[in-house]
Amino acid sequence: MFIQTESTPNPATLKFLPGQTVLEAGTADFPTAEGASASPLATRIFAVNGVSGVFFGNDFVTVTKGDDIEWDHIKPAILGAIMEHFQSGQPVMAGEATAPSGHAEHHGEDGEIVGQIKELLDTRVRPAVAQDGGDITFHGFDRGVVYLHMQGACAGCPSSTLTLKMGIENLLRHYIPEVTEVRPVAV
Repeated sequence: MFIQTESTPNPATLKFLPGQTVLEAGTADFPTAEGASASPLATRIFAVNGVSGVFFGNDFVTVTKGDDIEWDHIKPAILGAIMEHFQSGQPVMAGEATAPSGHAEHHGEDGEIVGQIKELLDTRVRPAVAQDGGDITFHGFDRGVVYLHMQGACAGCPSSTLTLKMGIENLLRHYIPEVTEVRPVAV
């Protein structure tokens, strides 16, 4: 098994490409080791000293490191953990656990607008963000303000504010006049 790595716009995050499907559908975000019990793979990666976050996409694993450690010191152990997991035959998600993330449900009078927002995110934004090892999901819409949750390489990325304001906000405002602003939200 050969695992490729790619840098991301976030210097604290690396994207690992195992050359096979990681998740069949959706994404899974594990911002802390405490929440990783739903995934044998995430648990294995968090066992590497210095790992502070794990994120799964369709064909990639994004790993975030702590500030006090260098990639050169932990990258070989992360590669080993990913390789061991896929060779073990264990599932990525334990038991009946499924990829926990995705767009938040929205109930209310703005259902048509929210549908348009989610469609633009799914077709224009999320594929581009996945190339950088992250994901952006809809969290809410209130009086013209779209609230988005940034995951994987996007969470804590120095250029994430610029991406939100100059990229996503401009895109949504162009296609949906009811959108006035985009704000990040921490979950």
